Amino acid sequence: MQAGRCQGNLPTESTTLIGRRGEVAELRSLFRRSRLVTVTGVAGVGKTRIALRTAALLRDGFADGAWLVSLSPLAEGSALPYAIAESLPLADQSSRPVTEVLADYLAERQLLLVLDTCEHVTAACAEVVEALLAAAPRLRVLATSRRPLGCADERVFTVEPLPVPEGYDDWCDDDAVALLADRAAATVPGFVVDDGNRRALLRVCRRLEGLPLAIELAAARLREVTPERLAERLEDRFEELGTTEHQVYDADPPWHQALRTAIGWSHQLCTPAERLLWARASVFAGGIDPVAVKQVCADERLPAWQIPQLLESLADKSILVWEPTGAGDRYRMLDTIREFGAIWLKDLGQDERVRRRHRDYYLALAREGDVSWIGPDQYQWYDRMTAELGNLRAALQFCLARPEGRTALELAGALWFLWYPCGFPAEGRHYMERALAQDPEPGPARNKVMWACSLAMVCQGEGAAARELAEECAAEADRQGDLEAALMARCAIMCASIILGDLERTIEVGDEVIPRADGSIYVFPMLLGLTAYGMARTMTGRFEEGIATLERLRALCDRHGERWQRAYGDVLRAQAELACGRAARALRFAQAGLEVKWRLHDRVGMAMAIDLLAPAAVATGEGERAARMLGLADQVWDTVGKQHFGAPELIAARKDCESRVRGVLGDRAYDSAFRLGRDADLDAEVSYALGGQARR
Repeated sequence: MQAGRCQGNLPTESTTLIGRRGEVAELRSLFRRSRLVTVTGVAGVGKTRIALRTAALLRDGFADGAWLVSLSPLAEGSALPYAIAESLPLADQSSRPVTEVLADYLAERQLLLVLDTCEHVTAACAEVVEALLAAAPRLRVLATSRRPLGCADERVFTVEPLPVPEGYDDWCDDDAVALLADRAAATVPGFVVDDGNRRALLRVCRRLEGLPLAIELAAARLREVTPERLAERLEDRFEELGTTEHQVYDADPPWHQALRTAIGWSHQLCTPAERLLWARASVFAGGIDPVAVKQVCADERLPAWQIPQLLESLADKSILVWEPTGAGDRYRMLDTIREFGAIWLKDLGQDERVRRRHRDYYLALAREGDVSWIGPDQYQWYDRMTAELGNLRAALQFCLARPEGRTALELAGALWFLWYPCGFPAEGRHYMERALAQDPEPGPARNKVMWACSLAMVCQGEGAAARELAEECAAEADRQGDLEAALMARCAIMCASIILGDLERTIEVGDEVIPRADGSIYVFPMLLGLTAYGMARTMTGRFEEGIATLERLRALCDRHGERWQRAYGDVLRAQAELACGRAARALRFAQAGLEVKWRLHDRVGMAMAIDLLAPAAVATGEGERAARMLGLADQVWDTVGKQHFGAPELIAARKDCESRVRGVLGDRAYDSAFRLGRDADLDAEVSYALGGQARR
C-alpha cells in the first residue's frame, strides 16, 4: 500500500450495527472470487449498512481506498458518471466522455467502489460498471440494489431480515430483539429490558418479521407508548390496512409487508402537518436545508413558522435523519421513506406544484449566487452550492423534462460560477448543451449559457470549440446590445486563445475588452479580462507589463473582497516574478494563490500554483523540495485530466523545470523526492507546500 494515500470517503457509523457478522463475513469472502458483488434484498433490510461495514473492513486492502457513491439523489442515469467522478478525488476537466475519464483514472488504481442504491438506474449502472471493470483490473465494485445489475460475472448476495426466535427462551441473544432494545435505549432515556417488557419486545420483532428499518421505526414510538401497547397496536395495524393507505402500499415499489406496516403506522401516528411536510419534503434530492424547506413546502396549510419544529419532530420519529454541519443543520430522508412520501404527494395531487416550487427555489438561489459570487462570501457560496449539488441536478432535470419559459437556460446560465470557478465544467457543459439544444431562440438567457459553456470548454482544454462558440456569442450579443454577454464572450475568446497558443489574439481582444469593461457595472469581465491579459503579457516575455496588469487585478479583487480570481492573479504574478529572477517574491505569491485554491478545491489552480513552487524552490537551492513539488503537481494534474490544458508554453515550462531539478539532484534523488510528492496524502502535502500556514 502507498503510505499516506487517502483511504476514501466512507462515512463514520452513527449507530451500532447489530448482528450481521455472518453476512459481513460471507460478503468479504465473495470478493476473493469476484470483482463485482451486488447486495440485494427488500427495502429496509439493511443492505447499505452491511455494505458499508464490509467496505470499511476491506478498505485497508486497497491502496487507493474505498469510495462511496450515493445514487439515491439521481433522477436519471445520465448523471451517474458525474456522481461517481464527484465522489472520487477526480476533478477531470477534459472534454472526453466522463465514463472514459473514469476508466483512465481507475486503470492503474487498486480501489473499492461502493455504489449505493442502484435500483432506479440499474441499466446505467450495468453499462458504467462493465466499462470500468474492463479498463481497471484492480478495481472492485460493491453495489446495493433491490435487484441485480445484470452484469457478466456479477455475484449476487441476498440479505434476509434478522431472524426472530419462536420461543421466549434465550431471546436476549437474538439480533432482532437486540436491535430493538438498542434503538429503544437511544430513543427513551433510561430504557432497560426486563422481565416485564421482554415478551412484548419479542412480539414486536415477530410482527415486523425482523426487518431492521421497520424495527427502528417502531423503536421511535417507544417514547410515547409502552412496549406492550406498541405490540398491541402493531398487531391491530396489520388488520387495519385500509382503502386509502392500501392504494399507497400497492403502488410501485412493492414493499415488504412488515415495512408497509411500520411506515404506514408511523405515517398514521404523525400529525396532519407532519404528514404533509413528509410528503412535500420528498422532492428534495440528497440533503434537506431547513431554509429551503420553508420556501418549498410552506403555504397556508403549512405555515413557515411551524417548519423548524416539524422537522425536529419528524427526526424524533426517525422519518428524517438530522445531520449537523459546519454551516448549520441539515436533514436527509432514507430512500424508502422518501418513496412513501413521494407516492403520498402524488396521491394528494401536489407533486407537480411542489416540484415547481423546488425548481423555483433553486433558480432563485442560483441567481443570488450569480450576483454574489464576486464578493467576500465566495467560500460560503462554494460550500453551499456544492452541498446542494443533488438538488441543483434535480432542478435542472425538471427544467429539461418540463420546459416552461426559459427556465432550463436561466438555471444553467445562472450556475456559471458552479460550473467554472467551483470546478464542475464537464457536468455543467452537459446541462448547458442540452439547454441550448432545447431552446434555440436568441436572447440574453441563451447568450449567458453560450459564454458560460465556452468557459467550461476552456477548462476542458477545448480551445478551438470554445473560441468558436464565444465568437458566435459575441456576434449575437453585439446585435442584441447585450453588453455583459459581449464582454464575457470576448473574455472567453481571450482564454481560449491562450490555450491555443495564440497570445497575440489574446492581447488584441484584451485591448478592446478592458477599456469597455473598465467603469462598467460588470465586474467579472474586467477581472477575467485582466487575468487573461496579464497572462498573455507574461507568456510573451513582457513581464513588467504583465506584473502591472496583475497588480491592477489584485487591487480590483481586494476592493470587492474577491478571492478566486485574485488567486489566479497571484499564481500568474508568481510566474512573472520568477521570470524576473525574484524567487522569494514568486514563492510568496504562489503560496497565496495555492491557499485559496486549496480551500475552494480548485484542482487546476492548485496544480498551476504548485508548478510554480517547484522552480521557485530550485532557484533558491532547494532541489529536493522542488522535485517533491513536481511530484505533488503531477498528482493534482492527474485528477484534472488534460495536463496544463495542453497549452504548449505551460508544458514547455514544466519540462524545463524537471530538467533543471534533475541536473541539480541527479536521477536517483530526483525520482525519490518526486515519488514522495506524487504518492503522499494530498492535504498533508499541500500543507507542507504552504509551510504549515494554511487553515482548512
